[in-house]
This record gives sequence, structure tokens and C-alpha cells, in this order.
Amino acid sequence: MADVRRTRLRRHGLTVLRICVVAALYFGSAEVGLLQELVRSQVTPLWPPSGIALAALLLCGARVWPGIALGAFLANVSLGPSLVAVLVITAGNTLAPVCSYALLCRAGFRVRLDRLRDALSLILLGAFTGMLVSATTGTTTLLLAGVLDEGFWPTWSVWWTGDAMGVLVVTPVLLVLRSARWPKHVPASRWAEALLLMAATAGVGLVETSSSPLLFLGFPLLIWAAFRFQLAGAAPCALAVSTFTIVSAARGAGPFAGHDLLTSMIALQAFNGSAALTSLLVGAVISRRNQTEREIARACGQLAEVVAGITTADQRLGLPGEEDEHDGRDKRPERVERVERVERVERTRQRPSPRI
Repeated sequence: MADVRRTRLRRHGLTVLRICVVAALYFGSAEVGLLQELVRSQVTPLWPPSGIALAALLLCGARVWPGIALGAFLANVSLGPSLVAVLVITAGNTLAPVCSYALLCRAGFRVRLDRLRDALSLILLGAFTGMLVSATTGTTTLLLAGVLDEGFWPTWSVWWTGDAMGVLVVTPVLLVLRSARWPKHVPASRWAEALLLMAATAGVGLVETSSSPLLFLGFPLLIWAAFRFQLAGAAPCALAVSTFTIVSAARGAGPFAGHDLLTSMIALQAFNGSAALTSLLVGAVISRRNQTEREIARACGQLAEVVAGITTADQRLGLPGEEDEHDGRDKRPERVERVERVERVERTRQRPSPRI
């Protein structure tokens, strides 16, 4: 009885610890996300807490939702127009990742992201559908509180874009880190390629944050990262490319110059959604291909072992090959009959003689 009680206490303590960690990560990432705020120092085009919240639910289960609620309350308590508005916004920020988690579980989502359907589910259900809850709840609350200066739809577009981008670019990185293993016996050329990819991504980021409208330069890097490093390279590369694009949109530079807030958010959502879709889909397809190749190699190895075993048995019994070397006739039926005859002789020899 005491052991059962200690086990339950340990389990509850671990759950409380996870809730506290999720709340701390949510609050810390919210402070980082607010550095690029666009509306009322509260609405940002990249909201990392939404990605952290969904990843926590996928990895730890639904029991950590109080940590999401606590982190959302701490992040909004100093920003909201009133306590009631803060509580409603907190409820929306908590309910959105929970809805995304429920939709992904319903769709049979796997955290390894090694299937095409997993990537599509994360994009369509986890990001675009689930985050409608927080965007609609938060924007409606600010409208009813009478503190919206940009209008409902521009604010709603920024809110939805930020939450969806948090899921698209942050959640895959956390899922990759959870299952990441330090590679063994990696050749120097592989490290050189990874460093070259990082340098190229940084260079493209500098171009994106300048006045030059060259956002499309990020797509070759995404395909390169996904094709050569699968999801482990595609997810961080997509996060970097999207972050540089969001900085450009917040500054009104490049292709976002001279447009109103709603138009810029539509363009930003389209670009970041395309980038995430490209990286996740290509990474999932390549991972699936590699897994299929490993399964084929394993099956070929097992078949080779079976053939080697049959050949060894034939040599031990002194039987002829598949075909007679003189007339070319198939000797397999004769070989099977001869093996059975030898086995019967062996069983008769091992049988004890009857007593008289």
C-alpha cells in the first residue's frame, strides 16, 4: 500500500513539474514573441507559445493544459485592458492548442512526422484550424473592450498568422529535438555541408530583411535541408527563414513595403505557410523513402540468410544442385524426396528397440 502511495505521489509530482516547466516556457517565449508586436503591443505575427503549447500536449499529454493556462495568464495580465478580458484571452489561448491536439489525435498523428499525412495534419489541423479559436476569441474580446485601433480583420489576421506560424515553425523543431540523437561516425563532408547550409541560410536572411524583395531565395534552402537532412534539417531551416521574413514584415521592408497591415499579413501567411509546407512535406517524403529502403535491405538480408542456410544443408547431405549438369532436368522433387528419406532413416535409428 505504501509503495502504491509513493508511486502516485511521484507521478503527481512529475505532472506538477511538467506543468511548471510548460508555464515557464510559455511565458518566456511570449516575451520573445512580443518583440515583433504589430497591434497594441500584444498581437505579433509570430507567437512561439502556441507552438510550445501544442508540442507539450503532443509529448506529455492533455494533463499539462494548466501550464498553458498559467503561462498565457502571466503573459497577458500586464497587457489586457481588464481582468475579465485577460481571463477570456487566456481561455482562448489555452483552448486553441487543446483543440489542435484533439484534432491531431483524431487524425492519428505521429510525433515522428515521418509520414505525409502527419505533415498535412499538422499544417491543416494543428495550425490553420485550431488557431482560429485563439484569434477569434482574442480579437473579439479586444473589440468588445473598445481598444482596437486597427479594425477587427487586420487584428484578427495578425493574431491568426502569429499563432499558426508558431505551430508551423516551432512545433516541428521541438518534436525533432525530442527524438534527436547525436550522430555517430559522421564524415567530415557531412559536417561541412551542414555548415554551408547554415551560412547560406544566414545570407538569405540578411537579404530578406533588407529592401530587396527576394523572399523566394529561401525555398532552395528548404528543399536542400529537407532532402539531405530530412526533418532534422528542414524544421530549423524553416524556422530561420520564417523568422527573417517576419522581421522583414514587421519593418515594412522588401515586398511588404507600401502595403496595409491586412495585405502584409496575407502575404506573410502565404509565404510562411508555403515554406512550412515545402519543408515538412519534402522532409516526410524523404524520411519515408529512407525507411522503405531500410526495410527492403533488411528483407534482402533475411532472404540471403535463408538461401545460405539451404545451401549449407544441401552440402552437408551431399545432394545435387538445382539442375543436373548432364541433362539440365529439374531435380528439386528428387532432392526433397531424398531429404525426407534421410530424415526417416535418422528417426528410425534413434528410435529405441522394443524389449522382448
